[in-house]
Amino acid sequence: MHVQATTQLMDEVHLLSQFDLHSMQKGIKVHADAATDVRSACQRLHEKGLIDQVDGGYLTHRGVETARHAQILLDALNHSHEMALS
Repeated sequence: MHVQATTQLMDEVHLLSQFDLHSMQKGIKVHADAATDVRSACQRLHEKGLIDQVDGGYLTHRGVETARHAQILLDALNHSHEMALS
């Protein structure tokens, strides 16, 4: 996979991890003065149908499922990292 594409995907995963999966009443707002990579990740997530607004908003149904999978992945990787350090 191309390095830029990998970086972009990681930016998207990071942004998805910012959503509170315990409360669908909470969205996020990416401000115009946010870092370019964050604004771009937000735009791509919107284009993919994972969030309902180009500047954040709320997760769509598909976005909720994707964010849950991303959280499972991040938890597994963090747990593996902690096990390796033990």
